Amino acid sequence: NKMRALLALAVAAAVTVSVAACGVIPKREPTAVFEPTRANAAPDASWQQANWSLLVSKPAASAQLDNDRIAVRPADGQITVYKAAAWTDTAPDLVQSALVRRFEDSGKILSVARPGSGVRGDFVLQTELREFQSVYTAPNRPEVRVEIYAKLVKNADGSVVAARSFRQTAEPSTEDVSSVADAFGAALSRSTDEIVGWTLASGNARR
Repeated sequence: NKMRALLALAVAAAVTVSVAACGVIPKREPTAVFEPTRANAAPDASWQQANWSLLVSKPAASAQLDNDRIAVRPADGQITVYKAAAWTDTAPDLVQSALVRRFEDSGKILSVARPGSGVRGDFVLQTELREFQSVYTAPNRPEVRVEIYAKLVKNADGSVVAARSFRQTAEPSTEDVSSVADAFGAALSRSTDEIVGWTLASGNARR
């Protein structure tokens, strides 16, 4: 009986500690989730038809951009994030998905895929996400900036076929995060369109 009583006390103490520990876990702040979407658009008539396959790598990015938070740089220059707001995925993943989708929807290329999908591409599109943030150029005036450095690499020997930087900006209609997210969608859409056209022409020139 004495042993049972001691065991019961030990169990009760463990439960108390467990409950107390749960009580100190901070609650997650409610977060609104956004996605930089694009309006449906037909392929550009100037885009070349490509009879080759492409792999689109996930963009490289700094730790400040390689996450799901929406980056903002106030007038004082210190990079921070919008409170209680996040992307549906990390910024590099969003860019990779946007590029793959735009190549697929263009109907101008033999095939496009991500590395590791089992598809062997003739070329690899390697990118670096240099800017993906909202910047206050003046009080109450944010400007969305998207900058992507791209390299088209021949998969057979790793030689660089072409390389250049693509930069787009967009002004949100208001300071509201939803307006900022829409501006990201506009800037990213223009960037992907430029990259798709450039990739198709550069690949055809070196096939």
